Amino acid sequence: MIKQETLDNIKSWFENYLKNYQSSDPYYQQNIDLKKDHTFRVCQEILNLAQSLSLDKKDLRLAETIALLHDIGRFEQYKRYATFSDTKSEDHAQLGIKIIRQNHVLKKVDKTTSALILRTIAYHNRAVLPQKETERCLFFAKLLRDADKLDILYVVTNYYHRENKSQNKSLELDLPNTPKISHGVYNDIMSGRLVRTSHIKTLNDFKILQMAWVYDINFPRTFQLIRQRSYLEKIKDVLPQSDKTQRIYSTLKSYLDKKCNF
Repeated sequence: MIKQETLDNIKSWFENYLKNYQSSDPYYQQNIDLKKDHTFRVCQEILNLAQSLSLDKKDLRLAETIALLHDIGRFEQYKRYATFSDTKSEDHAQLGIKIIRQNHVLKKVDKTTSALILRTIAYHNRAVLPQKETERCLFFAKLLRDADKLDILYVVTNYYHRENKSQNKSLELDLPNTPKISHGVYNDIMSGRLVRTSHIKTLNDFKILQMAWVYDINFPRTFQLIRQRSYLEKIKDVLPQSDKTQRIYSTLKSYLDKKCNF
């Protein structure tokens, strides 16, 4: 169990920890701020989802703690490698777990809860969740993954529709911005499965991967928010307009509507 005082102390540690990553380089600082702001919004998203499921106060504090710490490895990752691509650097979840342990962030949290937090963070960026895990851990992992996706969709759709057209290669993972949509990506969508990262060749492939996250959503409230915020439409509008694009959008929108109407 996490007491409110403990959560407040972890929040203070987080704020102080980020002071290590302040820079006079505007581009560097932009990306540090991007992940800081993302973290705070994921905290809000996870509380929104948790409240829709009528979680009690102690589980709300646990959910917020998990969200606050889930991307702590991103700051060191960017400082070391100047990228948010795990494949070009290292797994940011595992790096985050090392940082949490090195800084004794969870020292006032009981061992069972601490272990659950670390495992949930470890799972948040995996392609699929492990089958051999406790129901409680998987529940919080799903909650975090939904909250994380909601905010990433917020960030990328704002970026794709930005007015100044300034480029942030860290958000685009340095992918080429060509019109092509890869055959493997298209087949994944039409087969009703998540897009495999090995199929991603272009920025448009990456945008479609983000749309296909609807195949990996766990809670009714998340589906409702994705539809309410028009995330699929916002990404579709920045893709090359073609029959293939329309079929991808129609397939994913049909799936989303079906889930919202359950």
